[in-house]
Amino acid sequence: MFCDQCGNAIEAGQQFCNRCGKALAGTGQVVQRTRVHEHVRLLAIFWIAYSALDVIGGVVMIVLGGTMFGHLGRGADLPREALFWLRPLMVSLGSITLLKAGAGFFAGWGLLRREPWARILALIVGFLALLNLPLGTALGIYTLWVLLPAQSDREYRLLGHGHAA
Repeated sequence: MFCDQCGNAIEAGQQFCNRCGKALAGTGQVVQRTRVHEHVRLLAIFWIAYSALDVIGGVVMIVLGGTMFGHLGRGADLPREALFWLRPLMVSLGSITLLKAGAGFFAGWGLLRREPWARILALIVGFLALLNLPLGTALGIYTLWVLLPAQSDREYRLLGHGHAA
């Protein structure tokens, strides 16, 4: 059995976790290790980190769209028609990237807190991330491997109940 706060192995009947000091006796806070239990915290951290990269990419696209194809683009050798649609395209793509980053941050935060809705949101952004080679694809596959099987749904629900107690 393991402490649900820090993951330290504990003995049956132990009252406090040796690592974090959490009270265990009579609270039902001892949980069995499962695949979801072992990976959900790491998955949440990965989603938060990946979303930070998405924020950087989205901001860069918006800034470049506004500068390269906005004021600075008028003096370039680009046709006027290209300037007409490139700026809104870059700003739109940057905005969509920022929205995706927000969903990823929200999914990571929810997974850390074992919120019931976070599994579904993480699966949705995991499917979307499959299209972003190579990091997004790897994170999407990892997300699907941890959270998609039917057994994972039951394990995640048990984690949420154990965390709320």
